[in-house]
Amino acid sequence: MSRVPLRPLARILDARAKGGDPDAIERENKQQRNEAMRDRARVQAEGRLLVLAVLFFVAFGTVGVRMGMLAGAEVAEPRGQTAGAEIAATRADITDRNGRLLATNLTTHALYAQPPLMVDPERAAAELVEIFPDLDADRLVRDFTGSRKFLWIKKKISPEQLQDVHDIGDPGLLFAPRDMRLYPNGAVASHVLGGARFGQEGVHAAELVGVAGIERAFDDRLRDPGQAGEPLMLTLDLTVQSAVEHVLAGGMQLMNAKGAAAILMEVHTGEVVALASLPDFDPNERPNPPTSGAPSDSPLFNRAVQGLYELGSTFKVFTSAQALDLGLVDPATMVDTTGPIKWGKHKINDFHDYGRELSVTDVIVKSSNIGTARLAQMIGTERQRAFLEQLGLTKPTGIELVEAKGSTPLLPSNWSELSTMTISYGHGLSASPLHLAAAYATITNGGTKVTPTVVRKGPVAPGPRVLSPQSSAITRDMLRQVVSRGTASFGEVEGYAVGGKTGTADKPKPRGGYYEDKVLATFASIFPAHDPKYVLVVTLDEPVETTGSEPRRTAGWTAVPVAAEIIRRVAPLLGLRPEIEPAGPMGVTLTSN
Repeated sequence: MSRVPLRPLARILDARAKGGDPDAIERENKQQRNEAMRDRARVQAEGRLLVLAVLFFVAFGTVGVRMGMLAGAEVAEPRGQTAGAEIAATRADITDRNGRLLATNLTTHALYAQPPLMVDPERAAAELVEIFPDLDADRLVRDFTGSRKFLWIKKKISPEQLQDVHDIGDPGLLFAPRDMRLYPNGAVASHVLGGARFGQEGVHAAELVGVAGIERAFDDRLRDPGQAGEPLMLTLDLTVQSAVEHVLAGGMQLMNAKGAAAILMEVHTGEVVALASLPDFDPNERPNPPTSGAPSDSPLFNRAVQGLYELGSTFKVFTSAQALDLGLVDPATMVDTTGPIKWGKHKINDFHDYGRELSVTDVIVKSSNIGTARLAQMIGTERQRAFLEQLGLTKPTGIELVEAKGSTPLLPSNWSELSTMTISYGHGLSASPLHLAAAYATITNGGTKVTPTVVRKGPVAPGPRVLSPQSSAITRDMLRQVVSRGTASFGEVEGYAVGGKTGTADKPKPRGGYYEDKVLATFASIFPAHDPKYVLVVTLDEPVETTGSEPRRTAGWTAVPVAAEIIRRVAPLLGLRPEIEPAGPMGVTLTSN
């Protein structure tokens, strides 16, 4: 910066020429310079004060606004913070085919503690034990007075318990919001629904994760926030499911059975209307998986889907249907039933002596092992195996339950001629009751393949043809005769023309061989037999009917009466009206080859 000289030469010379004082000029210039510097300093100071004033105004304004927001906010407990992404806690509802709730969410709370905030840990521990008797007071005191900064106390508490904890008044006891999975019908359809548990957990939310059944099979779909408002609709009918379970439980108790299973399925679509397995459980309080013993001893075991059993004489219908379809026999063809049939050291016998021969129809009606084995010999091993594969009896059913994926039928390692004969009457091949229900639906609906499903998907297209309509109609007539004059006479339900086949199989021992006094009794039925709408399979594990002088274990005495009572209860619920049974073999004219 350039400055004006305090003693400018021109003015000095001029002053001297006129007799003036040159020093006055210097004093005047110095005064002007000082005034200019003072003005600049004053302007700078005023600017600084203005900036400080603005800053103080903004700061105090921010504090005032925040205080106003806090004063107007709802009072809430302080929350602990957790790192990580936000937890998605939404989960879609599950309903039956009529839109009735099977599974939904319920808002509740979890209880946790922050020991550094606690005022009186010993008193808080003592009062918590009074509210939750399963807690350990000494352990709580150790946790509250130790080095821990955070601990969960209860993952789910009721509103009443929340209020009781709140009344303790300790600031270190805090609540975390939760959406828990609620099954409003308790144990009804428990093996289909499976259950859910808490997965990733935070203070502000916890995700719900499916652990079994439909909840696990459709876990991604149920957890998708984009579909949270769209319920997953199942094929089950809640009313029918409840009735089936109720009757099955009573039949299981009456027949002194260890366990039981039932499947009610639409014969044309494969839609499962009811699926029950007993013993069952409440998915609201799902028990832990067993750590010892047989899996089937646990109530978590789904006998209808996971249980692989030799299903006995219920398989005989598959043999006769195939023989009919191949043109090897007709219903009146006589079959040699003299026995026993010997194959190496093995013998095939009948439960009763049926004489030298029976018609194909009577082989099924009277349930002749020897007659069925003769038919299997006509069919041959390769054709038998191919037919059973078409029926879906050699692979998992494909139903949308995670438990079904591991339920592959147990086949003989060497499918010999002996295997062909024993499999023809239900021994040597183990399948689930669900496999059996799907196969019966296939051979009685006109002969088109059925794949079981528990998820409502709209119209179901017919599957590939497995059996001709004529052979299917003859098979339905045979099944009807089994009930009207054969081994399933207790299966009659007036007005509903039940058809079906009994099966009583000795239970295998874990280390080989068979028990002499333990059986698996099964009744596979259709109704109405002349125009089937539904197939019902009932299986009882180790039943014993004791009303007579001697214990009776066969399916005709155990599984059949239970199935008949189920049909009697559910047929009206399904909209089926009792009707007079049509005369004759359901419109099928039988001719000899």
